[in-house]
Amino acid sequence: MTTSSNENSRPFSRNELMAVELANRLRNDDVTVMGTASAIPQVACRLAQLTHAPDLYSIAGGTCSVNPHLGPVVPSCCDYDLLRADTSLSLNDVVLLEGRADVLTVFFAGGLQIDAYGNCNLVSVGDYAHPALRGPGTVGLPFLSRVGRVLIYTQSHNPRTFVEKVDFLSGPGFLRGPADWKAADLPGGGPQLVITPLCTMGFDPDSLRMRLETVHPGVEVEQVRAATGFELIIPDSVPVTPEPTAEQLSIIRTLDTNGLLKGK
Repeated sequence: MTTSSNENSRPFSRNELMAVELANRLRNDDVTVMGTASAIPQVACRLAQLTHAPDLYSIAGGTCSVNPHLGPVVPSCCDYDLLRADTSLSLNDVVLLEGRADVLTVFFAGGLQIDAYGNCNLVSVGDYAHPALRGPGTVGLPFLSRVGRVLIYTQSHNPRTFVEKVDFLSGPGFLRGPADWKAADLPGGGPQLVITPLCTMGFDPDSLRMRLETVHPGVEVEQVRAATGFELIIPDSVPVTPEPTAEQLSIIRTLDTNGLLKGK
């Protein structure tokens, strides 16, 4: 499978940049797991395997496939195309692995809402008895506190998604901050990273609140501030997110023959 020179010459999309940012944070000894709507982390894991992390293991929730080969990229981890993989596990085995603290090192998470401490909500927005929006449920997010690193990603960056406090806590981040979250009480390391179409964010080590790390090319700091529904920690100097390399884009576009990451 090849990618034309014309295809390689087009500008990168925000989705492609997000996949590269996630891939750059993955390690050779990682064992990752992801949920259903996960084209971006799928690509990130495969990109890492084909570049700097050949020994990385990736588990796609839904099909429970291990190291999907991709090409084409599919929008859902429940797609049978992902069974073109090194192997697959039973759903029961994946759930048991998620509950252990000594196997999975990375969980890719997201939500209808994400708050200042990295807590995620996939259940409901508004009053639980009469929600304005109902989500798919907790799915695997309750296990976030047991995984070594949580990498949060979302294709929406607006005040409805990034809120001061989630309406329903389905995936624990740093709870309400240092007074509630004690590293000694939880085997996982908590959320490490938040990647959106506008920026990359981390967490302040003292307050555990979300902190701006980089803005993506063409994005201003004030644009990120206005799109965030809580007081985001913003350093005095905020660098621009590095652009994908030609090699990274070539690999992504060879995998993404359906163009799922092309649009934004």
